[in-house]
Amino acid sequence: MLTRKQRELLLYIHERMQSGDIAPSFDEMKDALNLKSKSGIHRLISGLVERGYLERLPNRARALQVVKMPEVQSNDNQTAPSSSPLMSSMPGFVQIPLLGKIAAGTPIEAIRHEDQMLDVAADMVGKGEHYALKIDGDSMINAGIHHGDTVIIKRCDCVDNGDIAVALVDGQEVTLKRYYRDNDHVILKPENEDYMDQAFAADQVQIQGRLVSLLRVY
Repeated sequence: MLTRKQRELLLYIHERMQSGDIAPSFDEMKDALNLKSKSGIHRLISGLVERGYLERLPNRARALQVVKMPEVQSNDNQTAPSSSPLMSSMPGFVQIPLLGKIAAGTPIEAIRHEDQMLDVAADMVGKGEHYALKIDGDSMINAGIHHGDTVIIKRCDCVDNGDIAVALVDGQEVTLKRYYRDNDHVILKPENEDYMDQAFAADQVQIQGRLVSLLRVY
């Protein structure tokens, strides 16, 4: 499953390469997708390569090859809406919205599915507004968060250093990482030695929630 921005970029690259073998430059991609920096394009391309939609060709400048095209999807939204727990038909449970997938790896957009609700035990959410996301990736595995798990997130716009947070990067991509802020810089830290810390200016990162619970199906 691709995010809206990943699909937009893939379609743009495909369209540009129909008239030639050279992919558009990173500056052209950035402008076409209205992104603020080329770092966002780097992350989108890495995500497309990891998911098998693009291939990097060695020893050639700007060498990309479209391997396959995306399927049609709908109901995309990169932000988490305000939503309070709803009553459930099961005693002791409440319903919260299941918004889609979030990356524990390369940042991706959270894909909203407004018609999906999740029954969770009331004592897993407590007070406040909550939503659920499915984990895509393994960068938080040492914190006990595995690919395919469902995380319960309390909606908030600030967290403490060391909290596991939902972070919106550059207004485009959402990821789940440990959050650390040092003056005007933010570090999003994975819990897997195969992944590197990600550093951003503080104004590039917006907190959308804090991890409070986790569900796993065996």
